[in-house]
Amino acid sequence: MRIELKTKRHERRKQRVRKKIFGTPERPRLTVFRSCRHIYAQIIDDMAGLTLASASTGIKTLRNELKSCSNRAAAEAVGTAIAKQAISVGIKAVCFDRNGFRYHGRVKALADAARKAGLAL
Repeated sequence: MRIELKTKRHERRKQRVRKKIFGTPERPRLTVFRSCRHIYAQIIDDMAGLTLASASTGIKTLRNELKSCSNRAAAEAVGTAIAKQAISVGIKAVCFDRNGFRYHGRVKALADAARKAGLAL
């Protein structure tokens, strides 16, 4: 019962964020998902419905160099990786979709690392 309530609340927060943010070809959406074990990031063009770049702690190269996949250091590594991928594809600016999560901890670490790597949020 408690998990269902938490899920409903998270979905409500997610919808509140998503009605304000829309990814265009000029400025696609950088969305973040965090689970207990991993963190995932995708850059999405909502007009075409395409994922332009993605990175997560589940990727072998990142997973092998990280001590843990569920801490701030891992989130920073994913932020750097997604920014490098985006820049190589030709994306310089994105709008940040925190996906219903608080802008705090791992989500903030990912965003700050992406900014530091040259992506404008």
